[in-house]
Amino acid sequence: MDLPRQFVIREGDLRILNPFDAGKLATLGRALKLAPGTSILDLCSGKGELLCTWARDHGVVGTGVDISTAFTAAARQRAAELGVAEQVSFVHGDAAAYDCEEPVDVAACVGATWIGDGVPGTLEILARRLRPGGMALVGEPYWRIEPPDQATVEGCHAHHRDDFHDLPGLVGLFGEQGWDLVEMVLADQDSWDRYAAAHWLNLRRWLDDNPDDPLAPELRQELTEDPLRHVRYRRDYLGWGVFALIRR
Repeated sequence: MDLPRQFVIREGDLRILNPFDAGKLATLGRALKLAPGTSILDLCSGKGELLCTWARDHGVVGTGVDISTAFTAAARQRAAELGVAEQVSFVHGDAAAYDCEEPVDVAACVGATWIGDGVPGTLEILARRLRPGGMALVGEPYWRIEPPDQATVEGCHAHHRDDFHDLPGLVGLFGEQGWDLVEMVLADQDSWDRYAAAHWLNLRRWLDDNPDDPLAPELRQELTEDPLRHVRYRRDYLGWGVFALIRR
């Protein structure tokens, strides 16, 4: 069980595997008013930056679960670097199937709602792991501008217009599922640019070092096409944010 190599190559040395920069992640941690000892379960935790920096800055404890062996190893290394390895741990495994021993204060799935086949299913996964009154964190794309055609939809890595909501529709969906939205921090065009452009540099450096790798043609095509796709479609039409929710 692991992610394909393309994901590891593309993310390279990035610590945050979403269009969120360190400042926004820190803003979110402050906005949630996390008390020392707050327990967090982070599903699809990537390289563990959320748990590790919040453990350092706010004294939280918790567990991250991710399907990638490379990302899990990087998360453990980050915990050691920040001196929080006794506060947080990282498990390689299927995030959707992971069952914590005790309910947690905060259950997160930031940027991977595919584990529940969308927002409603992911919220149910998180709810089963939360203590009564606990908080769910969901990271999810949304349409900033209504896509005018199918080319725009596909340029934003969607198959259909209905794969994403606009922001009012997404907020409305949270309410329909029985959750109160209590905080949010949204990506902006700069954080989208930083995330996307970092991929291009990672891809180019890898291609320079591995010209004969079987993946090289596929990643060469991605590097050729993705910058134009980003500036033509994604940075204008697609938003992204992390939303804090408490069940009614």
